[in-house]
Amino acid sequence: MNAYEVRGLLAELVDENPFAIRAVLKILAIEFTDSVPTLAVTCEERPRLLINLGFVREHCRTAEHVKAALCHEFLHVLLRHTSLQGPLTPARHLALDAVINAIIHRQLGETYSGLMAQYYRDAQGLMTLLRPMSRAEWARYWNKGRGETGIPSWWQAWAGLYHGTVLADDIEDLAQSCNEKVSDTVSLQDLLGNHADDGPLPDALERALERARREMNGGGIWRNAGPGANPYELLVNSKQAALVDWKARTLAVLRRHLEPAPGSPRTPVPVSARLPVLSPSDRRAFLRATWSPFLPRPNGRPPPPARRDARRSTSTSPAR
Repeated sequence: MNAYEVRGLLAELVDENPFAIRAVLKILAIEFTDSVPTLAVTCEERPRLLINLGFVREHCRTAEHVKAALCHEFLHVLLRHTSLQGPLTPARHLALDAVINAIIHRQLGETYSGLMAQYYRDAQGLMTLLRPMSRAEWARYWNKGRGETGIPSWWQAWAGLYHGTVLADDIEDLAQSCNEKVSDTVSLQDLLGNHADDGPLPDALERALERARREMNGGGIWRNAGPGANPYELLVNSKQAALVDWKARTLAVLRRHLEPAPGSPRTPVPVSARLPVLSPSDRRAFLRATWSPFLPRPNGRPPPPARRDARRSTSTSPAR
């Protein structure tokens, strides 16, 4: 995947507007660089979206994977600067990324969260929270009441995280209470997005994030942020949802009436074009070319389609 294709997917995201991402993407300057391991949004007066094409080519196998990485970085910037108090400890980094990946999985589906499933497929310990359970892991979890052994106690939080019943505070508390040292388990270099720059946001980016927040409905990313209608469901408002539904239904109607059905007969239509090229089909153009100081513009017409049926009927008719 090259830079041109990534820019095309960015344009699609602006149109689709998941998580009200349009307001932020429209003000970001796009730069492809290997100065960041994955993606990053800079906290400059003119903020930039930095994209490592090497990461995209290695880990993003589909267009949905690229969009998932872009949504992850957007949500990372949004949630990191929304009702977030205290330092960004390794446990909080883990909690934030785990909730973001769960949001993408729940709202956009497995075709998007497949990026996380592939990127963190070899993760160990609490880093496993950064991807959804595989089918085999779900089977083991649901069979624990039937004598399944060897399942860590934190798998219950893992299942609840991707069901929407466990929030970032729960994951942070879990990481801090585990016997393993979180700072040894969580490597910031292995996480998606930018985890190094937590400086103040420029005014332009802050205003764009505020517009995105106003378009969102729901909350509860952090329990201390107050109760939400549904735990950490980031949904667009009802007006935008109605518009998206109208666009989908209208597009289906247009395709049904404007696109030809597969295998349907097609009627050839003669087409003429005025071109600055002499053509024997327009004799007046040759005459005009002898005295006109400008290039002649003859009418060019493609040859009529061959009538195979007529030829076949003529050749097979009996002689009289």
